[in-house]
Amino acid sequence: MTVSMTNNFGQIDISIDVVAKIVGGAALDCAGIVGMASKNQLKDGFAELLKKENFSRGIIVRFDEDQNLLIDMYIIVSYGTRISEVAMNVQNRVKQTLNKTLGLDAASINIFVQGVRLLEEETVSEDQSLHQ
Repeated sequence: MTVSMTNNFGQIDISIDVVAKIVGGAALDCAGIVGMASKNQLKDGFAELLKKENFSRGIIVRFDEDQNLLIDMYIIVSYGTRISEVAMNVQNRVKQTLNKTLGLDAASINIFVQGVRLLEEETVSEDQSLHQ
């Protein structure tokens, strides 16, 4: 499936995977987000962090019956952050990035928090403080 746009010069078709990578890259720029998670947790078993080339496994780009762009994102946030703020920042960043880079407006950007991760540095410092 592709996103199609028509202008005076012709038609432009953009792959859904390209849209997913743009959306995922925009999300990772937000503070408090550790990464993208797989949307198929039951199949994959746990909230694994996805690499950039696999963002399409954690982002669903679809259209409703009126051809409105709908995005579902599955994310992992860092421990100690306000999840509602992180989710709202991701929504705003994705909306701005889609508009700026592709000229698209998303009708909805749904965020599904699949996990909370404690960063490695925090784990080490926390363990050290317990032994002192």
